[in-house]
Amino acid sequence: MTDTDKLPESWRGVLGEELAQPYFKELTEFVEEERAKGPVYPPREEVFAALDATPYDKVKVLILGQDPYHGEGQGHGLCFSVRPGVRTPPSLRNIYKEMHTELGLPVPDNGYLMPWAEQGVLLLNAVLTVRAGEANSHKGKGWEKVTDAVIRAVASRPDPAVFVLWGNYAQKKLPLIDESRHVVVKGAHPSPLSAKKFFGSRPFTQINEAVAAQGHEPIDWRIPDLG
Repeated sequence: MTDTDKLPESWRGVLGEELAQPYFKELTEFVEEERAKGPVYPPREEVFAALDATPYDKVKVLILGQDPYHGEGQGHGLCFSVRPGVRTPPSLRNIYKEMHTELGLPVPDNGYLMPWAEQGVLLLNAVLTVRAGEANSHKGKGWEKVTDAVIRAVASRPDPAVFVLWGNYAQKKLPLIDESRHVVVKGAHPSPLSAKKFFGSRPFTQINEAVAAQGHEPIDWRIPDLG
């Protein structure tokens, strides 16, 4: 079984044309070859975890990341999120700091963002796999075409959504989104390199105001402690 066989049912209809493209078969073969050589993250069954956790018709917010964490046991298919028991990475620590300052919510003891995903926050990386220890090692192999199709699919729904584009890389996806129908929240990336500009940008308030204006229940950003 290949990574692509794991595509969740709710997304198959809208991504069907992409799955039929020749590049998709080449991408699958590339990832299989990489897995044969050594560790690739996330595990095969979690490549489409973001789509699994947030069905197509339930997406209220799409947050775009770059590529999965490349350390052992870190990434599990949701951007910025790590498994329970794994130390919270720097970018997510900065997201939590802003969340605490902006909303007064406590900083959680873990980086497991599944509670966001289950409320309709699609935590999508632009690239869905990575070679162990090598950031961006699967960039430019075809995943971007797949995830562009995901962005376009959400942007083409009658039901509007909020797109969160942190940093220059994410903001290159702006042409895929009709800003007259959807809300785009832009800002600096929360990584330590640009966190000074990220802090004070109040993204959570912007997102929830837009979600409410679109007729949806706002997101409860609290992440429960697992300790």
